Amino acid sequence: MGERMTEQERERTAAVEEPLRAERDGGGADAGSGGLGGSGGSEAAPPAEPAGARRSGSGGKDARVARMGTEPVGRLIAEFAIPSVVGMLVNGSYNLIDSMFLGHAVGEIGLSAVTVANPIMIVFMALAMLIGNGGNALAALRLGQGKREAAERALGNVITLSVVLWVVVAAAAATPALMDALLTASSATDEVRPYARTFIQILCFGFVLQSIGMGVNNFIRTCGSPNVALGTMVLGLVAATGFNYWFVIVAGWGVAGSAFATLAGQACSAAAVLAYFFFTKDVALRIRWRYLAPRGRMIGTIVAYGFPSFAVQAGMAAVNFALNFQLVVYGAQSAIGTVNALASIGVVNRIGMFSVMPLIGIAIALQPLLGFNYGAKKIARVRKTLWLGIAVATVFSVVEWGAIMLFPDAIANAFGIRDEGLVAFTVFALKVQFLALPFVGFQIVGANYFQATGQPAKSIFLTLTRQILFLMPLLFIMPQVLPHIAPQFDGLDALYFAAPISDFMAVFTVGLFIVWEMRRLRKMQTSLPAA
Repeated sequence: MGERMTEQERERTAAVEEPLRAERDGGGADAGSGGLGGSGGSEAAPPAEPAGARRSGSGGKDARVARMGTEPVGRLIAEFAIPSVVGMLVNGSYNLIDSMFLGHAVGEIGLSAVTVANPIMIVFMALAMLIGNGGNALAALRLGQGKREAAERALGNVITLSVVLWVVVAAAAATPALMDALLTASSATDEVRPYARTFIQILCFGFVLQSIGMGVNNFIRTCGSPNVALGTMVLGLVAATGFNYWFVIVAGWGVAGSAFATLAGQACSAAAVLAYFFFTKDVALRIRWRYLAPRGRMIGTIVAYGFPSFAVQAGMAAVNFALNFQLVVYGAQSAIGTVNALASIGVVNRIGMFSVMPLIGIAIALQPLLGFNYGAKKIARVRKTLWLGIAVATVFSVVEWGAIMLFPDAIANAFGIRDEGLVAFTVFALKVQFLALPFVGFQIVGANYFQATGQPAKSIFLTLTRQILFLMPLLFIMPQVLPHIAPQFDGLDALYFAAPISDFMAVFTVGLFIVWEMRRLRKMQTSLPAA
């Protein structure tokens, strides 16, 4: 291999870096201090310096960012991943807490209501991740290139988008026809519908709290303060738990009390996140009023970079809409019944979301490390970060799989399920649904790698494979096929086999992309000038 890049390699590298050159409107006149496109709209941007090369009298915050390209990779992953994983577990715990309190206080009807609301709640999370993860990925890349003003503009635009989405979501919740359509799409029965409507509407009116508390929280990690990011999320969880006990158990407000408790916890997190950017000294990024003004190209880049994260959650929402529909159809044909089938899948869904949260947390923690080093062209550190991250995610996946396989009865009982037949069905569903869990960490981290390194098209495709391209058809195919192959399973049983089959197919697909990417990175590293 020579020192010069081949023509094919130049084309591949240009295809990866083009989205970064296309979005130039963040810095404007401050070309010398890190504007997005320098002073010219059509002029190619000069090679970016590492963030640490531009001090401008702010050595503390620059050092915190620049260390992502110098300190040992393993130490950085541990520092970033631990609070990120715990933070995502905290985030996922909101749904667990709601279901546990409602299951014990209200019974199966409470679990069924939350199950009907679940796809819509996932859509909320998807919107928060669309702008939060997308903006954070862009900010990390810009910091790696030494463009601080562009990174701060990304932060400001994310906050503006959060407010805009809040207005849209609240307006939708206040429109009866839209709410009825959503509840129908989520297969709400007449018995469950009023409870689910109350729960969803309350959360819609406070959506901005989740968007800032979760989406903007990611920027704190990129600023080099992962423990602070964790603290804001723990604060929200503790508050939500306390308010759930008070509103649901003591005050007896039922489903409405659980929704208000969730908003109270999210409000505490959002306040702590905003306080960090406004009041912390020597912070790497600040919320500046002039950067709140929306920029069309930047918003397009944020959405492109955040779409893979959005696709994961939106795919989960679509799957839950389809699954609820199938549960109503096949639950009515089963001795368990529709309401109990919805209650049981509510438990399985909560555990499924909770088990994926730490894996997403690892992927999010790797994002600034991958983005910074890729932007600084430190290819060896990019490869090492990816493989260590995959190893950590796999360990988590195996531990979670073991816990689910060993204690399925305890999991069902923790949600207030006492009927022996319903417990047995829930145990069966848990064991089947999570057969491929040990391999899911590889799939999530591998797909997220392409998002973190500015290759959103690949990441979008890979995230869609597991939730849409593979799983959605299987939810309709398996109940038609499996009972004929294995008569001991009915249509309701067959629904749960779709998930592990989809997982195995998605893992294989990501593996093919990672092999190709490793070859591309080796060629790219060879073409770089010697340090």
